[in-house]
Amino acid sequence: MASTNSSLHTGRRVLAAAALASAIFLTACGSGEQAQTANPQQMQTSAVPVETILLEPVSVESVRSLPARATAFAEAEIRPQVSGLIEKRLFTEGQQVSEGDALYQIDRSEYVASVESARAALARAQATAETARQTASRFQRLSDINAVSQQSYDEADAAAKQAEAEVGIQKAALERARIDLARTTIRAPIDGSIGRSTVTPGALVTANQPQQLARILQLDPIYVDMTASSSEVLRWRQDVAAGRIRSSDGNAGVPVTVRLENGQAYPHRGALEFSEVSVDEAAGTVIIRAQVPNPDGLILPGMFVKAEFSAGTLDDVYRVPQRAVQRTPKGEPFAYIVADDGTAQQVMLAIQESEGSDWIVTAGVEAGQKLIVSGFQRLREGTPVQDSSVSGRNLASMKVAPSSVTPE
Repeated sequence: MASTNSSLHTGRRVLAAAALASAIFLTACGSGEQAQTANPQQMQTSAVPVETILLEPVSVESVRSLPARATAFAEAEIRPQVSGLIEKRLFTEGQQVSEGDALYQIDRSEYVASVESARAALARAQATAETARQTASRFQRLSDINAVSQQSYDEADAAAKQAEAEVGIQKAALERARIDLARTTIRAPIDGSIGRSTVTPGALVTANQPQQLARILQLDPIYVDMTASSSEVLRWRQDVAAGRIRSSDGNAGVPVTVRLENGQAYPHRGALEFSEVSVDEAAGTVIIRAQVPNPDGLILPGMFVKAEFSAGTLDDVYRVPQRAVQRTPKGEPFAYIVADDGTAQQVMLAIQESEGSDWIVTAGVEAGQKLIVSGFQRLREGTPVQDSSVSGRNLASMKVAPSSVTPE
């Protein structure tokens, strides 16, 4: 009986083992089939979704944006040319004055007396000269009949000429006295806005003193002096000389846009005037000057602004969004494009400058290539990519406000 029970238990264990083995086999087969059917889908989903833009060559203006400082178009420091006491101030501080307007009145009494004295001295010299001329005339007639010696006549003639010269000296002295008298009224040498007065009535002033009495500034138009590094100016000129930038002849007529300290664009456009012919040895900079209309007096001397102007035209270049450009540990710029086999391909870029939020690229990409602009976190050289862009955007048609800086 015990033998029979043992045989039954043994048979049951064999059947259970067989069933377990069969289940394991079926499970393995099912897993293999699922793996086989999942491989294509897995390979398809392994492609990194990216957004791209279609690159096409364009021509863009090479815009320079430089820090600048406003300078008065004309400036005159008012100083006395004669000495004396200030009797009156004849202007209101801050007002507009015209050339020739009276600004100060210096005490005239001393200079009026000098004019009268010079006039009397001239009259005396003229009387002396008249007497000398008559004497010389008589001696000439007497010399003709040998009534006086030739030496006496020569002396009389020389005395007459000396008297005439004295008349000339006294005339000059009278004119000088009149000039000094006129200078007791200090007048504006130019049109412009006059600032505060440094003296009051009763102050003693001296001729050509170092302290100015006031200052006149002509503010319409006004100069805007831009500061550029000598290396940037050198690169700019080399680009023009090499043909990388197509520039017009000379600076005449090149418009300049001014941006105020608050970032707003100034409504009036100026024009380039000239650039310095030497480099500031201390700062290594070159001054580029523009003349800007200032009818409302909005720009004041000493105000810091930004000035933008076109340095020429760059032909056959590409606008590349700055967010699409990365840099190597050495700082070299690169980007990814979609290769013909649908993988990401790394390309090294040659960047000329920036325009708005784009880099201006001169080499490294070609027309018709798709530039990857998103999804960089999972990108490597040769990574399969899937273009998820809604449509093939053309970067050349994107409008970007020009605001150029030179890349480091």
